[in-house]
Amino acid sequence: MTALDTNVLVRVITNDDRAQAARAARFLREQDRVFIAKTVLLELEWVLRSAYRINSNAIIAALRNLLDVSNVEIEDEVEVALAIEWFEKGMDFADGLHVASADRVRNGVTNFATFDNSLRRKLQRFGVIELADI
Repeated sequence: MTALDTNVLVRVITNDDRAQAARAARFLREQDRVFIAKTVLLELEWVLRSAYRINSNAIIAALRNLLDVSNVEIEDEVEVALAIEWFEKGMDFADGLHVASADRVRNGVTNFATFDNSLRRKLQRFGVIELADI
């Protein structure tokens, strides 16, 4: 299995360099399995939003498409899917991924501490995790 860097996904999604995009797409089709770390997805969202000025709906679609590719294995896919769902509802993707990754069962997490008042309001609205008094 081959792990992918963010720039491979950026080429395929944006087609900003046609030659590299074609090479990346061909490479992905030829692989039995590829692995995408959630940190790559975190960087991918940031690059698409910040550098390419792609709107959140298009980014959400791109992230969801990655979840549906048969030969792609995504690290912590359940948590990533949850972060995408919250992103679609207005939470920042990075914040959603941080919270979704704070798995109560594996890590014994019972609450989440942040000074980000906007995130605190969203977490209260979504009811996803208890907030720590900080």
